[in-house]
Amino acid sequence: MAWTYLFVAGLLEIGWAIGLKYTEGFSRLWPSVGTVLAMVLSLAFLGLALKSLPVGTAYAVWTGIGAVGTVILSIVLFNEPTTALRLACIGLILAGIVGLKLVA
Repeated sequence: MAWTYLFVAGLLEIGWAIGLKYTEGFSRLWPSVGTVLAMVLSLAFLGLALKSLPVGTAYAVWTGIGAVGTVILSIVLFNEPTTALRLACIGLILAGIVGLKLVA
């Protein structure tokens, strides 16, 4: 169950990272409320995962999920550049996440 909690925490991290763009410096109420809620829930699920997972592994996987998801959504939503090198770097992060899952 800890890995499920960690995955949900990572998805919520993507939500708040993308949400920050929509808050326009926390000047828009509803995007700001949603972003803060996603932050709180992300940390809550990370805390649940840390009950049984090593902190180093859990934190690295959490930030990795957030980083990969945020980059992919930024490409889709905000037309950020898609280059071979950028995609290769995303692949390396994914490989690290999978590797940490396999050894934990």
